[in-house]
Amino acid sequence: MNAIAIKHNDEIIDLQTAKELGFEGEQILLDNSPDSLEVLRHSTAHLMAQAIKSLYSDAEFYVGPTVKEGFYYDFKTSHEIGEGDLKNIEKEMLSFAKKKYEIEKYDISIDEAKEKFKNDHLKLAVMERIQGDRVSIYKQGEFEDLCRGPHLPNIGLIRYFKLMKIAGAYLGGDSKNEVLTRIYGIAFADKEALKAHLDMIAEAEKRDHRKLGNEMKLFTFREEVGAGFPIWLPAGGRLRARLESLLFKAHRKRGYEPVRGPEMLRSDLWKTSGHYQNYGENMYFTNIDELEFGVKPMNCVGHIKVYEEELHSYRDLPLKYFEYGVVHRHEMTGALHGLFRVREFTQDDAHIFCTSEQIEEQIIEVVDFVDKIMSTFEFNYKMMISTKPAKAVGSDEVWEISTQALKNAMNKNNLPYEIDEGGGAFYGPKIDIKITDAIGREWQCGTIQLDFNLPERFELQYNGENNDKIQPVMIHRAILGSFERFIGILTEHYAGEFPMFIAPTQVAIVPVADTHKEYAKELSDKLIDIGADSEIFAKNDSLNKRIRTAEKTRVPMIVVIGDEEIAGKTVAIRDRRTREQYNLSEKEFLSLIQTKINEVNF
Repeated sequence: MNAIAIKHNDEIIDLQTAKELGFEGEQILLDNSPDSLEVLRHSTAHLMAQAIKSLYSDAEFYVGPTVKEGFYYDFKTSHEIGEGDLKNIEKEMLSFAKKKYEIEKYDISIDEAKEKFKNDHLKLAVMERIQGDRVSIYKQGEFEDLCRGPHLPNIGLIRYFKLMKIAGAYLGGDSKNEVLTRIYGIAFADKEALKAHLDMIAEAEKRDHRKLGNEMKLFTFREEVGAGFPIWLPAGGRLRARLESLLFKAHRKRGYEPVRGPEMLRSDLWKTSGHYQNYGENMYFTNIDELEFGVKPMNCVGHIKVYEEELHSYRDLPLKYFEYGVVHRHEMTGALHGLFRVREFTQDDAHIFCTSEQIEEQIIEVVDFVDKIMSTFEFNYKMMISTKPAKAVGSDEVWEISTQALKNAMNKNNLPYEIDEGGGAFYGPKIDIKITDAIGREWQCGTIQLDFNLPERFELQYNGENNDKIQPVMIHRAILGSFERFIGILTEHYAGEFPMFIAPTQVAIVPVADTHKEYAKELSDKLIDIGADSEIFAKNDSLNKRIRTAEKTRVPMIVVIGDEEIAGKTVAIRDRRTREQYNLSEKEFLSLIQTKINEVNF
């Protein structure tokens, strides 16, 4: 198999450029590796643009990058394009691909480019973002576009792709600018990989937490309340309460103390922390008594104030504070997505104040905590060390010490990790926890952040062994990330079929007739006493319809109660998970439920 590009000094370069510059490097073949897909999908984006230009001659193009799930192109045309037009564009793409045009690159000066594209306002807008006095253009057949590359040698190599959806996008991502049409697509090196991806997409649509959340009555969003502000319904409230209760006990066993900070703090504090300068665009502000307050986007400043409440000795450390902290962040409306991206959410947040010598043991303890939780929910996960971002506080030296401390903790304990350059928080490097769900999708959840900067900015201290004043290290830590996002992920991971210990309702009780409601209520009360939730399905419907209604809520176990059950103090069980039906005495039934809901221990 021939190479489609090379990798030179960690940069992917197309074959034409490599030949012109005399570069040598690792050959990139046409397969489904990340580097290969980067080149393939970039070229497929250009093939899509070529097809669009052929079908809609007045089309102008802005940018067409690759993204995590494929590629897209932003463009404008006088024609109205909808989902139904995607098939025609695909056919035109295949028609061009059969012509096997070579993809050729040439360079011109920026002034020549402006003259060449003087009647194309989108090209001119692209060039406003380009630094330097020369630009590169890639050409295939009669189609050409400004681009840095890299690209395939020819378009005939593009065979397995699918255009996924059409959307609107502001020019340059700025809501003040005009709206362009955006088409998203996906491409793979072979038919099998494309089919597997499309099958996964279809399965993901069935598992969509917004759809399941509505069916199971877990949560809702109301326009009159505001976009990005979820309302938790009783079933969702029960699910959250179960998760919170399990985590509360797990935190206490690990020596964490529950605290709570206010949801608004004076802006002076946010200026001291650096949030005002580095995160202010994501915050909400208000004025009280002529003073500016910031609604907290994070819980760390409140926990710093808890630490400051007393003088501490080295013997007190580590100090561990945790809070189910409600935070608010100003997300763009277009970025909101069910529970995955909201404006108000609750973090399972904790902060550890420790000595420099305790960093390693604390990091490892948190990683062990992560492992317990993710293993319980049957997630595979990987860890990424994220380094200093472009927007950051603190000296390079402090960042280097912090980053190396994280690497040392991982290396000494033989814990594998990858590096995410520039992905750290503005106040310190971090370990990001990325989990993989039941259908192979990757999600960013927990984070462990090491911070020397906030303790310095707030002048935090503890008394050392020789009564000297020493600055503590601060570890920011959230394992779920947020309850909202994690519950959304769990809903899709389990397709709504939550395990018994976390299910919103463990048991659905279906009385055959009105005369059986009293025993149903007795049984429900006894379930509450052992920590289980139930729902009685006693509406004026047929027995079969009430059972079907209970099944739609995806409840793990359905109990039917009639004359025989009341007389013998038994229950008739339908176990939805095992697809079994059997009878148990009331005592056996309660013992079974108690065992199932207590089998998990983080």
